[in-house]
Amino acid sequence: MTAPGIGDLTQSLRRGDTTVLEHVQRVLSAVRDQDTLGAFVTAAGDEALQAAEQADRRIRERGQDAWHGAPLLGVTVSVKDLLQTRDLPTTRGSLLENRRARQDAPAVARLRAAGAVIIGKTTTSEYGWSAATLGRLAPPTANPYAPGLTAGGSSGGAAAAVATGLGEGALATDGAGSIRIPAAFCGVAGYKPSYGRVPYVPNGVDRLAHQGTLARTVTDAAALAAVIAGPHPADPDSGLGSIDRPPGSRSQHIGWIEYEGTTDEIRTVTEQAMAALTAQGHRVERIEVRCDDLYPALVDILAAAEAAGTPREDEEHCDPGRLEIVRHGRSLSGTALIRAEEVRQQLRTRLRSVMRRHGLLAMATVPIEPFDLKAIAPPWAADPRDLLWLAWSPASYPFNMTGQPAVTLPAGLTGSGLPAGIQLVGPVGADDLVLTVAHRLETELGPLPPPRAQHALVPATERTP
Repeated sequence: MTAPGIGDLTQSLRRGDTTVLEHVQRVLSAVRDQDTLGAFVTAAGDEALQAAEQADRRIRERGQDAWHGAPLLGVTVSVKDLLQTRDLPTTRGSLLENRRARQDAPAVARLRAAGAVIIGKTTTSEYGWSAATLGRLAPPTANPYAPGLTAGGSSGGAAAAVATGLGEGALATDGAGSIRIPAAFCGVAGYKPSYGRVPYVPNGVDRLAHQGTLARTVTDAAALAAVIAGPHPADPDSGLGSIDRPPGSRSQHIGWIEYEGTTDEIRTVTEQAMAALTAQGHRVERIEVRCDDLYPALVDILAAAEAAGTPREDEEHCDPGRLEIVRHGRSLSGTALIRAEEVRQQLRTRLRSVMRRHGLLAMATVPIEPFDLKAIAPPWAADPRDLLWLAWSPASYPFNMTGQPAVTLPAGLTGSGLPAGIQLVGPVGADDLVLTVAHRLETELGPLPPPRAQHALVPATERTP
């Protein structure tokens, strides 16, 4: 059977084919009994069932009007274990004590208010430090298409859950690609909104982290994101994602970027998306965007933030790889950080100029196929002491540095049967434009074939020729 999307589930509930309680019970049973990829660290309990019963009561009392004010009524959503939840423990992927109050993060609270049912917490690396989902708290999260390979990270649990039908969607975070990398590796859609569009509490001083969504389709990722957007008094940056909003149009001038290190396999698959965009009436032009010293600047900004948040007495319980970053952060001078911020400003200026000529940018989300399950990166970047742990994904972190909206969607499968993602990026505030073009491209490309791994619970419809 085909896994229901949000629209299909809503129609089924409206017709009375199933109840919210029955749906939630099925999903929770699968989370507890069939999650062999390590997607979840905690499954929801009685509060999820109580929420389902309340949703059914609302439907009985209001009928078709039950969805007014609750557009996600009955939709099951997982939450990345970095984000606080009132009813489920938040470990942040770490052996360290979580010192934050147990209450819903603003995005979680908004999902619940819209009728969604939280089904559990998904696996992450410690504090989301690496772009592979492994650490000392839980087994690494495996790729649904090849369980011996990584699901990516740090939202690998969220992506694996969505890919295998464990919930209609997932709430996650993206500080340097943490939504888009695992979405591309697992063959699902991932959306990183403009910085500030969705409140992030507590707000990150490095101004890199975004909250966003994953789902099997761009449409569903956008539906989830729509209810979590908007200013919040606890996040001073929230609301910034509405600036520089350009007018939308059906035909766009798209700049196509190929990053260094893109493999032939990834190029072959993702350039199918270039052809599809051209066929839809867009003008696609190959361009090059360079910014010197960008990766070292990212490392310094991230490391300084990690060091500031890690007391020395915590070191013995830290993930060893993350500890290398913390120690680098402690070695940095104020001058080094100012220089890193100057690089970020140069990138913002450069890309703002580029976006005046191109309504959107497009590129392979990740230039390589997934690597070994137990590694944090490809072999050349896998030693944390080299501080190259994110250098292999050059198409992701630049848009955290600039705060631009980015969507990844499946472009197809490589010759090895592994998903490859295509990423669309717009100007800050142009989220609706990016999502609209991504949805049209998704319709043209069609869904991926289901994961080969028997772990997939509810396979998607195979791509038609």
